Amino acid sequence: MGYSSMPTGIFTIFVLLAIWSIIWKGIALWKSARNGSKVWYIIMLLVNTVGILEIIYIFFVGKRKSQINPSNPM
Repeated sequence: MGYSSMPTGIFTIFVLLAIWSIIWKGIALWKSARNGSKVWYIIMLLVNTVGILEIIYIFFVGKRKSQINPSNPM
């Protein structure tokens, strides 16, 4: 049982979901490293939530952290 037995539509959705997740994870990990959020970095690195946790960090937690830290230019 390999990729050849998987329907094309499901395989396409799987690939698109993986790309979506990798993009959001990369951005969120980069922002959390820049903000010095070690706990968030480790959690996002180990837990795969298909981008949901990463989006929460980027738009809510990471933004708030950046505004509090005036020495961070981001």
